[in-house]
Amino acid sequence: MALLDFEGVQAQECEARRGTPTAFYTLGLAYSTGQGVETDLVAAHKWFNLAAMKGVVEAREKRAEISIELGAEGIAEAQRQARAWLASLH
Repeated sequence: MALLDFEGVQAQECEARRGTPTAFYTLGLAYSTGQGVETDLVAAHKWFNLAAMKGVVEAREKRAEISIELGAEGIAEAQRQARAWLASLH
Protein backbone atom coordinates (compact mmCIF):
# COMPACT_ATOMS: atom_id res chain seq x y z
CA MET A 1 0.00 0.00 0.00
CA ALA A 2 1.24 3.46 -0.81
CA LEU A 3 1.72 5.80 2.10
CA LEU A 4 -1.32 7.98 2.63
CA ASP A 5 -1.30 11.63 3.55
CA PHE A 6 -4.31 13.50 4.89
CA GLU A 7 -5.66 14.15 1.37
CA GLY A 8 -5.29 10.45 0.57
CA VAL A 9 -7.30 9.59 3.65
CA GLN A 10 -9.99 12.07 2.63
CA ALA A 11 -10.17 10.47 -0.83
CA GLN A 12 -10.53 7.03 0.77
CA GLU A 13 -13.33 8.35 2.99
CA CYS A 14 -15.17 9.53 -0.15
CA GLU A 15 -14.75 6.07 -1.65
CA ALA A 16 -15.95 4.50 1.60
CA ARG A 17 -19.16 6.55 1.38
CA ARG A 18 -19.65 4.93 -2.03
CA GLY A 19 -19.34 1.51 -0.37
CA THR A 20 -15.94 0.55 -1.80
CA PRO A 21 -14.61 -2.39 0.27
CA THR A 22 -10.96 -1.61 -0.44
CA ALA A 23 -11.48 1.92 0.85
CA PHE A 24 -12.73 0.52 4.17
CA TYR A 25 -9.64 -1.68 4.37
CA THR A 26 -7.27 1.13 3.41
CA LEU A 27 -8.79 3.38 6.08
CA GLY A 28 -8.31 0.60 8.62
CA LEU A 29 -4.65 0.42 7.66
CA ALA A 30 -4.30 4.21 7.84
CA TYR A 31 -5.79 4.44 11.33
CA SER A 32 -3.90 1.40 12.62
CA THR A 33 -0.54 2.75 11.45
CA GLY A 34 -1.05 6.51 11.69
CA GLN A 35 -0.67 7.18 7.95
CA GLY A 36 -2.22 10.55 7.22
CA VAL A 37 -4.15 10.52 10.51
CA GLU A 38 -3.50 10.03 14.21
CA THR A 39 -3.26 6.37 15.16
CA ASP A 40 -6.68 5.32 16.45
CA LEU A 41 -7.22 1.61 17.03
CA VAL A 42 -10.96 2.02 17.66
CA ALA A 43 -11.35 3.73 14.27
CA ALA A 44 -9.09 1.12 12.66
CA HIS A 45 -11.24 -1.68 14.08
CA LYS A 46 -14.37 0.10 12.81
CA TRP A 47 -13.01 0.31 9.26
CA PHE A 48 -11.66 -3.25 9.29
CA ASN A 49 -15.05 -4.42 10.56
CA LEU A 50 -16.83 -2.65 7.71
CA ALA A 51 -14.35 -4.10 5.20
CA ALA A 52 -14.82 -7.58 6.65
CA MET A 53 -18.59 -7.20 6.28
CA LYS A 54 -17.96 -6.53 2.57
CA GLY A 55 -15.88 -9.71 2.24
CA VAL A 56 -12.30 -8.44 2.56
CA VAL A 57 -10.56 -11.45 4.13
CA GLU A 58 -7.44 -9.51 5.13
CA ALA A 59 -9.64 -7.13 7.12
CA ARG A 60 -10.81 -10.01 9.32
CA GLU A 61 -7.21 -10.81 10.17
CA LYS A 62 -6.31 -7.20 10.96
CA ARG A 63 -9.49 -6.76 13.01
CA ALA A 64 -8.57 -9.83 15.08
CA GLU A 65 -5.07 -8.46 15.71
CA ILE A 66 -6.43 -5.10 16.88
CA SER A 67 -9.11 -6.76 19.02
CA ILE A 68 -6.40 -8.20 21.25
CA GLU A 69 -5.11 -4.70 22.00
CA LEU A 70 -8.52 -3.06 22.37
CA GLY A 71 -10.26 -5.42 24.75
CA ALA A 72 -14.02 -5.73 25.13
CA GLU A 73 -14.71 -2.05 25.82
CA GLY A 74 -12.74 -0.84 22.80
CA ILE A 75 -14.34 -3.45 20.53
CA ALA A 76 -17.81 -2.43 21.69
CA GLU A 77 -17.02 1.23 20.93
CA ALA A 78 -15.68 0.34 17.48
CA GLN A 79 -18.80 -1.67 16.72
CA ARG A 80 -20.99 1.21 17.91
CA GLN A 81 -19.09 3.58 15.62
CA ALA A 82 -19.44 1.19 12.68
CA ARG A 83 -23.23 0.97 13.20
CA ALA A 84 -23.47 4.76 13.51
CA TRP A 85 -21.44 5.22 10.33
CA LEU A 86 -23.70 2.83 8.42
CA ALA A 87 -26.81 4.57 9.78
CA SER A 88 -25.46 7.95 8.64
CA LEU A 89 -25.54 6.75 5.03
CA HIS A 90 -29.32 6.37 5.01
